Amino acid sequence: MTDRVLLTMDDLEAAVQANAAFEQAGYGTTLVSSQDDARAVFRSADPDIIILTGALHEQRAATLIALARDRAISTLGLIEESDPDPRQLAQQRGLTAWMVKPLDPRDVVAAAGRLIARRRLQEHTGILGESPAIQEVLVKIEQIAPVSSTVLIEGESGTGKELVAHAIHHLSPRRDRPFVAVNCAALPESLLESELFGHEKGAFTGAAERRLGRFELADKGTLLLDEIGEMPLSLQVKLLRVLENRTFFRVGGTQPIRVDVRVIAATNRSLREAVALGEFREDLFYRLNVLHIYLPPLRERRSDIPILVKRFVGDLSKEHGREFRGIAPEAMQNLVDAEWPGNVRQLRNLIESMVVLAPGREIRPSDIPPEVRDSGARLLPMRVPEAVRSVQGQELEFIFRSLMDLKLQIEDLKRRIDEEPHRVEVLDVSRRVPFDDYAVGELVEVGDEEAAPREDPLRVVYHPGMRMADVERAAIEAALAETRGNRRRAAERLGIGERTLYRKIKEFELA
Repeated sequence: MTDRVLLTMDDLEAAVQANAAFEQAGYGTTLVSSQDDARAVFRSADPDIIILTGALHEQRAATLIALARDRAISTLGLIEESDPDPRQLAQQRGLTAWMVKPLDPRDVVAAAGRLIARRRLQEHTGILGESPAIQEVLVKIEQIAPVSSTVLIEGESGTGKELVAHAIHHLSPRRDRPFVAVNCAALPESLLESELFGHEKGAFTGAAERRLGRFELADKGTLLLDEIGEMPLSLQVKLLRVLENRTFFRVGGTQPIRVDVRVIAATNRSLREAVALGEFREDLFYRLNVLHIYLPPLRERRSDIPILVKRFVGDLSKEHGREFRGIAPEAMQNLVDAEWPGNVRQLRNLIESMVVLAPGREIRPSDIPPEVRDSGARLLPMRVPEAVRSVQGQELEFIFRSLMDLKLQIEDLKRRIDEEPHRVEVLDVSRRVPFDDYAVGELVEVGDEEAAPREDPLRVVYHPGMRMADVERAAIEAALAETRGNRRRAAERLGIGERTLYRKIKEFELA
């Protein structure tokens, strides 16, 4: 089928040159005058792409672009070289892509061809959106698809990781071969190994016959390992061997099996963090992360929400045979402003419920569930900042362990105060003795400041005005004095980690 191109004649010279180049390349073309009504353009032509040759600052161009967006038609703007900020103009107008004149008409044809192919990819896979974030994903898919390197797709649940994997397979030379998916979090370790590599007859109880695993079923094709971050460490070793050697053994088998499989891994957690926490093998991470795609959550591409809503409404109305009267602008704004922790999947489910339960009128804000309408005020998942994700494993482990140590100390102190109130004594304010005058490790009771130390020299006196830091410091000084400076024994005496004690000594500048 011939691709159809519509060119505006706002810049007549550029339009004529581009028209000739498109016709020579085999495209069907339509030229429209700048005086033509924008809506009439779509009544007379049904293009795959619109090339705006000029006058992008005029309202007519904005109207034409908006109509094209409503119809999921790509727009390519040719911007004057004299324009001070072409990128800002393109973003303001909502262009799919833009180029700066003067231009070789063949470059315009090539750019239009890529946009048409990308739009068809979106229609085929359901990866919809015009935001820069989703366009970047589509560009990466186009770049990644032709090769056979492993791919790691990261993104929150519901962002469409499996759609991306399907798109990569669809554009690859393996498109006519099997696409096989397995969810690594859905099966226990014993069954997952058999699922991936297959088993021989009698390999274990219940193995009545030989079974082929997913690697063999995906031979010459693509294997998606979904939720790879949940794979047990013992299986990670075997997966690494397969990725490196392209050979494996069935469970209970003795003969190596060689396969040609492209592996795509997907995860809703950061594998870098999992590596830092010792929950994922570092060598396997680098072997999977040859090519990487990050799928942004819906809250990071809110401008795509109206496009997704329109697509879902059309598809689901047809699927359920229901007439849908539309969504009021105020209700649409509620959908755009919502946080969507379940991302595109959650949005689609909500639209399906709206279509099925439509009240016979336009959807209003009151028809949107409160948990969606008011979700902007709640705390929701967020991406870990790059500064944190770049922390080395040992440093990250130290941070987490230090926080856990601090939490345990606070809980232990609360418990001891509740269970043994006699260990903390309040002095009469009228007879207050300066804190520095107390002998380290001694318990000074009210009215008996000269009393001899008790058998437990670690007790600490509290008096009004002391801070928690003062109590901590006194306890550490007492423990160090009792153990003659032995930090290991002092940490044991205090019930904290030795590393925590070192940090506290440095914090309080203790000798």
